[in-house]
Amino acid sequence: MMQLTASDGHKFEAFEAGDVNAPRALVVLQEIFGVNAHMRRVAERLAGFGYRVLSPALFDRVQRNAELGYGPEDRQQGAALRAAIPDAAVLADIEATALALGDRPTGIIGYCWGGSLAWTGATRTHQFKAAIGWYGGLIVNTRDAAPNCPVQLHFGELDGGIPPTDVDAIRTAHPEIPIFVYPGAGHGFGCEERSSYSPKDAELAELRSLAFFAEHLR
Repeated sequence: MMQLTASDGHKFEAFEAGDVNAPRALVVLQEIFGVNAHMRRVAERLAGFGYRVLSPALFDRVQRNAELGYGPEDRQQGAALRAAIPDAAVLADIEATALALGDRPTGIIGYCWGGSLAWTGATRTHQFKAAIGWYGGLIVNTRDAAPNCPVQLHFGELDGGIPPTDVDAIRTAHPEIPIFVYPGAGHGFGCEERSSYSPKDAELAELRSLAFFAEHLR
């Protein structure tokens, strides 16, 4: 972990992976379960494709070293932590993470809560050259916002928290955005620690994500 400082003086940690001299970079945003073992594995895997990766510990604002599992109690705790952090504070941490990566082409990718925050990073900052959200349930609430970089989105067809009407609303608001829906997949289909994990869909979504970044992070 490395320590970063946001514009408001808040100091927080970020998991770092990949060559410090890599020509491209990614900000990887957590689910509501913290920068846990799963998120660290995601960061390491993406770094293996030639990226410098930072995954900010967004929960440091309210609880440091928060690493949760995927049970009902963990979900409740994670939701409470998320609710305790103002949107502006989260955005400040995301921007500080991007700035720490320097002037190399940088993308942002997030999962669950982080999937929604990747949309925030695309629409409320100019730090990123591409943004990808996996099953971001809050995107629909700000679907009319204009992204400042290319965006790609991924959803599970059977996600209980993101109904097809939400995905359709996002698609209608932004017909230019590639939106992929995975038949039979539920929420969190990309997390190997969830019961909803779908290896084939996770692999396909990752391939699409990597191709998107390869195209735009130049």
